Amino acid sequence: MLNPLNIISKFIKSGNQKELERIQKIVKKINQLEDNIIKLEDKEFPSRTNEFISRLDEGEKLNDILPEAFALVRETSKRINNERHFDVQLIGGIALHENKIAEMKTGEGKTLTIVLAAYLNALEKKGVHVVTVNDYLAKRDSTNMGKIYNFLGLSCGYIKSDQSDEERKENYNKDITYATNSELGFDF
Repeated sequence: MLNPLNIISKFIKSGNQKELERIQKIVKKINQLEDNIIKLEDKEFPSRTNEFISRLDEGEKLNDILPEAFALVRETSKRINNERHFDVQLIGGIALHENKIAEMKTGEGKTLTIVLAAYLNALEKKGVHVVTVNDYLAKRDSTNMGKIYNFLGLSCGYIKSDQSDEERKENYNKDITYATNSELGFDF
């Protein structure tokens, strides 16, 4: 005997399934850009960043340039750290950019995932803050992922408990700043 709920569920998708399919279409666009991005010379990466900033100044939205920006970050990560974002990390980056929660287990690449959304949002030149759980991770992630941001033409810094006010100000003025929630709260 056929269960009517099974038949109905084949025609009506859950909200989560629809959302995942929407995001997977964006991932497909990112993947389609990879062959062209691979051909870029290193010196072209900061130029692309400046191009994105100009396009935003002219009225384009972050979502319009997201596939290109993520493809650029993916290739940069591959060149700098020999780490290529997996599709699941692209999905996580999109979710973070859209102010959604993305849960990832230890070892699934949270540090690499955040670079996607941080880079994209830093293109608006308003400053991006990445919150970590301790000073060690703020420094480590800023140093390691900062190589990616720098290659792309953006600046990166970190806040830690023993910095002077001048050091803090300098780091907050970077395009992307890593810090703990307690340091951000204290400085605010």
